[in-house]
Order: sequence, then structure tokens, then C-alpha cells
Amino acid sequence: VEGGPIDVLTGDWLAELTMLILSRIRAKQAKGGFARTFVSQMEQVMGTCLDKGIKVVSKDGGLDPEGCAEAVAEVAKKLGLHPKIAFVRGDDLMPRIQELIAADQLRNFETGEPIKEARFLTANAYFGCWGIVDALQRGADIVITGRITDAALVCGPAAWHHGWSRTDWHALAGGVVAGHVIECGTQATGGNYSFFTEVPGLERAGFPWAEVAADGSSVIGKHDGTGGEVSIGTVTSQLLYEIGGPRYLGPDVTTRFDSILLDQVASDRVRIHGIKGEPPPPTLKVCLNRAGGFRNDLNVCLVGLDVEAKAKLVEDAFWTACPYQPGDFAQVSTRVVRTDKPDPETNEQAVALLRSSVKDPDPNKVGRAFSNALMETALATIPGFFGVGGGPGEGHPFGVYEPAMIPAAAANQEVVLLGGSTHTVSSVIPTATV
Repeated sequence: VEGGPIDVLTGDWLAELTMLILSRIRAKQAKGGFARTFVSQMEQVMGTCLDKGIKVVSKDGGLDPEGCAEAVAEVAKKLGLHPKIAFVRGDDLMPRIQELIAADQLRNFETGEPIKEARFLTANAYFGCWGIVDALQRGADIVITGRITDAALVCGPAAWHHGWSRTDWHALAGGVVAGHVIECGTQATGGNYSFFTEVPGLERAGFPWAEVAADGSSVIGKHDGTGGEVSIGTVTSQLLYEIGGPRYLGPDVTTRFDSILLDQVASDRVRIHGIKGEPPPPTLKVCLNRAGGFRNDLNVCLVGLDVEAKAKLVEDAFWTACPYQPGDFAQVSTRVVRTDKPDPETNEQAVALLRSSVKDPDPNKVGRAFSNALMETALATIPGFFGVGGGPGEGHPFGVYEPAMIPAAAANQEVVLLGGSTHTVSSVIPTATV
């Protein structure tokens, strides 16, 4: 916001795991289903954004975009500011999950088979960019969404600014590529980069920006004077992040990743061009999270010589003491992690680790009955016994992510201006030739 001129500030809070975490927070507290760190950051920069005419587009609304919009409005009121705030909803399928399952509209993403059980904690469709476009066209200063694609955060403002239509496949594909490059922030400026030793200033890497042209081509850069770098290497690394085949499917456009051309046009400036787009599939991807049960983990340090023999003795003694056997659990995993070295110079170099994990729907099995057994045998087995990670404890719940899909016609976007009108934006993309 302060390091150089920008038109739109974006924020990406939502991974698949985030939706599960937000569901747990929401279960404990009302209006807890969104990323509150975004509200804190808005308190820091909202005034500057309004002064400079910087739009804010963020998908931190999570499971409660309306609650997030209201929280941002409260901050604005406290600061004496009057932004126009919009939120996009409709991605949350949980209120309709039984209806979708009964109609065979919710299907497994890999097999296409209908999903028959509704035991989910969250179910959210991945929307595209057109709800954002609608909100910006109606004058919103801040747009808050729930589950949308990461790239929609950039493609939406670009489509709004340049007046793209829903069938401008090549331009939309360029917007998706630009969004994909900067969606993970500093991963485009040297973070998480295999050749990180060649990148200067990673102690505080600068965040990337995308300058998107009317034809969908873009220049990726970062503010001058910040750490990291923008190079063909860093951009290529991020382009290859979380993709499969050359056709990158999305709700707005299918992007041909095998058409992308990169040019290093200046220091920390990479031009992306030549991108081709095709019509999107008639379905939306869905993020499902369900309760997986409970798990517990034990870690025993094996010191000195005879590591394998020590591991076997600890394991045999543990299962003798435990009131349950491995076959009683839904899943058991045990392995020896050899971090020890011959003739060690430090205690850490003398230690290998025996790791045991169990999972089961029954919390009693993976609770103290499981973890106490290790403590009960502690002084009766190997020399030098000690553990890491705390003492005996109860099991912890865990979730399971499952991708699915629904017809695009089954989930429309609702764009709400806080204190104003509501628009419905169709998720169905019109058919047209490329």
C-alpha cells in the first residue's frame, strides 16, 4: 500500500485446511467463521487505501463473508471512515447439502460417482471472478468473498478494469495466470524456491504485484528496494505450483498452461504473454471437509547403540501394556526415524526416534488408555529412555479433505452491498467458440 502505486490490494486466506479450522472456530463462537487477521490489517491500511483510491479484494470471508463484512464496517466506523463494502456469498453448500445429494448433483471429483453421505463439516463451491466484477461495477471499495479460486482475486479486478466479457477466453486466461503467479505472495519473489541461495534479501522478501494489460498479458514485479527477486526462475516455479496437466480448469476459463511465454524485461520484471484460453467445464469444484475421527502420537527417543533392537523392545512392551492391540484401531503407523550418527559429538546426534501414531473414530481408544501405556513401561525397557512432545494426553480430532464437483447451475453467486441491494450472478458461463 505504501511502497509503490497499486490499484487493487488482494488477500488470500483460504486453503482447504483453513475451511476446516474455521468450522471448528465457528462451532465454539458465533461469527467466528472468517479470518480476523484481515480485519486487523484493514484497521491498519483502510484509511490509506481510501485516500489513494485502492480497491481491496479478499477472500478472507471464509465461512461467514457477511460477518466479516460487518466486522470491517465496525472498524471503519471506529476510524470515522465510510467505505462501500460488498460481500459475495452462495459458495456455502451446507444448508443445501441434503438436497444436492438427493438430486445426485454432488459427485466425487475423481470418479464422477454420486456422493451418498452428508456427514460433512464444510462444503464450499469454488466460485470464479464474476461476483467480484459485479461488486466493483457497483462501486464497492472493499469486496469480501467466501470460497473462490485463488486466481479470481486478480482476474476479477482485471476483468472489471478492462471490461472483459465472459467469453474473452484468452484475456481471462491471462488474468488467471497472473493471479496464479501472485496468489501465494512471496513464493513468486524467491520464497519456497529451489535456488534460494541465489536470491538476495530473502530475510524480508517483497510481495509481488501483477500489472495486467487489456489483452491479458501481464508484467510481474515487486516494489523497488524490497528483498527477493522476480525472475523467469521464480515465476516458473510458481507457475508449476499445484497444477496437473496443461489444461488448467477453472470456473471462468480453461487456461492453456502450455501456451505461456515468459520474458525478463528488466530487473525484477517478468512479462507473461501468449496465453490461450478455452471455455471452462460445466461444473464447479467443491471443497468438502469431514470429521476423520481422533488421533494420538507418541515419540520415544532411542539413544546410543542397538537402535533397531531398542525400537523393537519398546514397541513390544508398549503393545503388551496397552489395553488395545494394533488391529483394534482404524489405522496404526510406526516407524523409526534415523537421525543419529556414529560417534556423535552431541546428545542430539546420538538420538533416533520411534514414532507411533493411531487413528480411530473412538476417542477413548486413542486417549489416555493409549498414551498411558508408554509411561507405564518407561523404566522397564531400554536404557536412556525419554520421550518428546509432552506426556500422556487425550487424542485430537482430525479432518479429511475430499474434492467434489457440482453443476455450475446449482450454485449462483449472491453479491450484497452492505446496507444496500443484492444481485445474483450466474455461475454458468455461456457457450462460445474460441
